[in-house]
Amino acid sequence: MSDRFHEWMAALEARHLADLRFPDVTRALRALSSAYVERRATLARGAALAGAGKRAAFALFYGPLHYLVVRHVVGALPDATGGLPTLIDLGCGTGASGAAWADACTTTTPHLIGVDRNSWALAEAMRTYRDFGLQARVRRDDITTVKLHTGRALVLVAFALNELPDGARDRLLPRFLERIAQGDRVLVVEPLAGFVAPWWNRWQESFQSVGGRADEWRFRADLPPIVAKLDRAAGLHHGELTGRSLWSG
Repeated sequence: MSDRFHEWMAALEARHLADLRFPDVTRALRALSSAYVERRATLARGAALAGAGKRAAFALFYGPLHYLVVRHVVGALPDATGGLPTLIDLGCGTGASGAAWADACTTTTPHLIGVDRNSWALAEAMRTYRDFGLQARVRRDDITTVKLHTGRALVLVAFALNELPDGARDRLLPRFLERIAQGDRVLVVEPLAGFVAPWWNRWQESFQSVGGRADEWRFRADLPPIVAKLDRAAGLHHGELTGRSLWSG
């Protein structure tokens, strides 16, 4: 990983452990992990970011994991790092996934537009984008109805579709297909676990019908020290990182 990645991690740790003890963040991480697995209905109501402990756990643990997965994915997909002038990061969360893709672009570093409903997440995303030296702006909006940038763009939605109600997610699919037809490069990244995305097969068929591809990913990665420490303390055991993706480039 680059120096900027390590500097970003140091800034995250200093900021989120300034007012919280490590055991507090560990307990919050266990609760957050349980919500993702056992109480998924609460996610659409913002349960993942309810309280300082969960926000710190999300930023310190899941944000870096999302960065590492997306960075691996875009490094392996053909033409994913060629770059376009704009990258739209839908459901941007702390900005980790969008930063991973933008920072991997080799010919053009895109201007980032982060979209999320949560104001804390948007503030965190702006810090992430700045820490990676990226030009960016954020917008508080619903990712299913937001008016998108009109020029050609990279469009990313990572680890966000699984938290949407079925009807809202269904409205996004034709919008993505339309963007693909206009020449955009669209990347969807989600957890590998099948129960998280029972809708995946229909989306996969739709992407493949317009020349896209679907992949599953498993790889070993050196976790940043604070992430590895939280992983052990919370008993989550990320010996390898996994994900699945849809891509049309």
